[in-house]
Amino acid sequence: MKNIGLNELREKYLAFFESKDHLRMKSFPLVPQNDNSLLLINAGMAPLKPYFTGQEIPPKRRVTTCQKCIRTGDIENVGKTARHGTFFEMLGNFSFGDYFKKEAVEWAWEFVTEVLELPRERLYVSVYEEDDEAFEIWNQYIGIPEDHIVRMGKEDNFWELGVGPCGPCSEIYYDRGEKYGCGSPTCAVGCECDRFMEFWNLVFTQFNKDEEGNYHPLEHPNIDTGMGLERLAVMMQDVHSIFDVDTIKAIRDRICDLANVVYQEDPVKDISVRVITDHIRSVTFMTSDGILPSNEGRGYVLRRLLRRAARHGKLLGIEEMFLADLSSTVIQLSKDAYPELEEKREYIYKVLLVEEQRFNETIDQGLSILESYIEELKDAGSKTLLGEQCFKLYDTYGFPLDLTKEILEEVGMVADEFGFQKEMDAQRERARAAREESNYMGAKDTVYNHLDPTLTTEFTGYHQLETQNSHILALVSKEEIVDQVKAGDEVTLFVDITPFYAASGGQVGDTGILKTANGEVKITDCVYMAGYKVGHIGVVTHGTIGVGELAHLKVNQGQRMATTRNHSATHLLQKALKEVLGNHVEQAGSHVSSDRLRFDFTHFSPVTTEEIQQIEKKVNNHILQALPISIFETSLDEARKLGAVALFGEKYGEKVRVINMGDYSIELCGGCHLQNTAQVGVFKILSETGVAAGVRRIEAVTGHAALEYYQQQEQQLKEIAESIKVAPEYAVKKVGTLLSDFKDLQKELEHFKAKVAQEATTNLLDQVQEVKGVSVLTIRLDNMEMDDLRTMGDQLKNKLRSGVIVLAGGNQNKVNILAMATEDVIKKGIHSGNIVKAIAPIVGGGGGGRPQMAQAGGKDITQINQALQKAIEVISDQIQ
Repeated sequence: MKNIGLNELREKYLAFFESKDHLRMKSFPLVPQNDNSLLLINAGMAPLKPYFTGQEIPPKRRVTTCQKCIRTGDIENVGKTARHGTFFEMLGNFSFGDYFKKEAVEWAWEFVTEVLELPRERLYVSVYEEDDEAFEIWNQYIGIPEDHIVRMGKEDNFWELGVGPCGPCSEIYYDRGEKYGCGSPTCAVGCECDRFMEFWNLVFTQFNKDEEGNYHPLEHPNIDTGMGLERLAVMMQDVHSIFDVDTIKAIRDRICDLANVVYQEDPVKDISVRVITDHIRSVTFMTSDGILPSNEGRGYVLRRLLRRAARHGKLLGIEEMFLADLSSTVIQLSKDAYPELEEKREYIYKVLLVEEQRFNETIDQGLSILESYIEELKDAGSKTLLGEQCFKLYDTYGFPLDLTKEILEEVGMVADEFGFQKEMDAQRERARAAREESNYMGAKDTVYNHLDPTLTTEFTGYHQLETQNSHILALVSKEEIVDQVKAGDEVTLFVDITPFYAASGGQVGDTGILKTANGEVKITDCVYMAGYKVGHIGVVTHGTIGVGELAHLKVNQGQRMATTRNHSATHLLQKALKEVLGNHVEQAGSHVSSDRLRFDFTHFSPVTTEEIQQIEKKVNNHILQALPISIFETSLDEARKLGAVALFGEKYGEKVRVINMGDYSIELCGGCHLQNTAQVGVFKILSETGVAAGVRRIEAVTGHAALEYYQQQEQQLKEIAESIKVAPEYAVKKVGTLLSDFKDLQKELEHFKAKVAQEATTNLLDQVQEVKGVSVLTIRLDNMEMDDLRTMGDQLKNKLRSGVIVLAGGNQNKVNILAMATEDVIKKGIHSGNIVKAIAPIVGGGGGGRPQMAQAGGKDITQINQALQKAIEVISDQIQ
């Protein structure tokens, strides 16, 4: 058997199926598109579901991919066994209503026996127990003897996921020999040991399961196959586990070098080595697809993997931060198959570095807190850490629950997961809202899913804003597909030709008018519906509109132009951000409309005023240079060679649209753009804020909106100047003088108030009462803030020397109460906190404090005198 490297195996597989007339498609991003059922892509077929259901037309009916995947269901076992991992690559060949069982089986056999050159006598297959067709193909057509074919039940050999497409499957096994076996005389296909390795699953999707559990034959059956690349490499390289495969072993060896350990010398250290080896692959690929660490959703998956790896680094004795550097090994090994890794190298490095820094800042303190919890549990003879404590570690110190559980497990303890989940209710509710009730497609089943999947629209709006002869293909109104709508009806129209841009890439949809011979629709939005069908949303203003009619469509020119200015300015802004802040800046979201632009980007600290000014200046300089904007289509590979910036998570075809602004900014973009940067007019940043961990947001305006902004600013400056009676150019200096004068006057006022209070205290002492031998002073002082009451109280107490003081007063419908006592009367039983606690309810408030001093607030000014009278009674009762 050949020893074939992992990267070579990937290429052999994809090239083989290309030779069978399959379209080789690049791996989809790990972030699912329009699928609320998944946090992360976890199988090769997951991003292809729209093609299987017929909602979208595939680029070809035969497709082959190597899909990057993440699965975290067994994360606690990663490292403890050599079988488990979170990141893997899934090889697959797919047929969307083209070939079926015979070809799928034939090509699978050809690949394993002729390309991989696996010995036939060591190959076994399983089939679904009721799938006689598959059995006969393997036995009669391929020639596999019956004793090498195993029939298995529904649990093992029938693929289904709720309702929707499903079908039997057939798996291919390889006998790795007795050295990988369990030694049992009954060891055979299906045994739990590693001898008979299942490495390729062929799913024959031939049924549709309904809500009642009935299976209906599909008119066009599909093929969905999956083969784990790492698992195949284990077999072809004759090694024990995925951690021994050539590319993964290279990462493992790098970790051993960093930690100065030898693999397989210490079982405990081996666990840490395997954890880091697996997790660094996951976090590198996740980060390259634009996922950022956070406390919810896929960001939380990234954070828990990264922090788990960081902690295991510490267990190995790696004191310095190492994950960002280690990611370069992953990039080097996988960049040929996944060029986005090399393109995002600096960004990946920055994200991992910042997150590891944040973890290091809190982990020592968190570990100390957890160790104290563990000691408390030992003292109490308990073995369960409260959910509230687990949540504090998570919320305050960044400890994912998995990490807390892992540390507890090492000392024979467990976490109260139920209690932790109760504390996480708010996050769970948000997650549920994000993952709405869904069907097989992972999205709500709407009327738009039932439109003809072949319905397409030609977009002409890059070059014209008006189309004369477009045919209305479909109408949807009130959640129903209809043939006609009338005046007043809300409607979504689908046509064959449109100049209207459908909202995508951050750019809003166009508005405008659609007219026919019989009616008119005011278009208020244009969006992509299920299957990327272009829906024109609007209201029928008069007449009727019917399917099949000719339509005249006209885009709102002013709105489109303003939106286009903002979109082109966004490209200039991104380039300027990279130049000023660094190449780690990546677009994390955008919203481009006619009134303003919003641009979210990755950066790990607030942008300074000086940096904002630099960015603004760079953008405006390139506007004034009147750079020509050229727009053309080319291959994705050619665009990358030009240095074109691609969006995270965007699904690009083989042909991409490039926007080149004078060779200054080059981006892949499907949006609407100007012909020259001078058309932007002017660019002005309105605000810069943080929106999430590691994500900043800039809002800005261009063109007429920027002019309006400057005019408003100018008008406000004029009004300020008029109010302080100076010319606008002297307003800043005058305001500075006024502020300085105001501060001086404030100081004088405070000095005067203190002097008045000092004089007033002498007169107020005349109101002292004797209560059981204790001097008591209760006074009403209105229109004083609490700070003023405290100042007065301190002065009175100093002069009184021995006794109790209770001050109360009303100030703007609010009651303030203060009580103070000297140390000698406290010994006689006086407690200021209890005095306040007793009298505050009278004025509709509450409060408390120490024996020496306490304060309270209330709402009912009319009851202040009654409260002060009550204070005398309370004081009398306290004196012992």
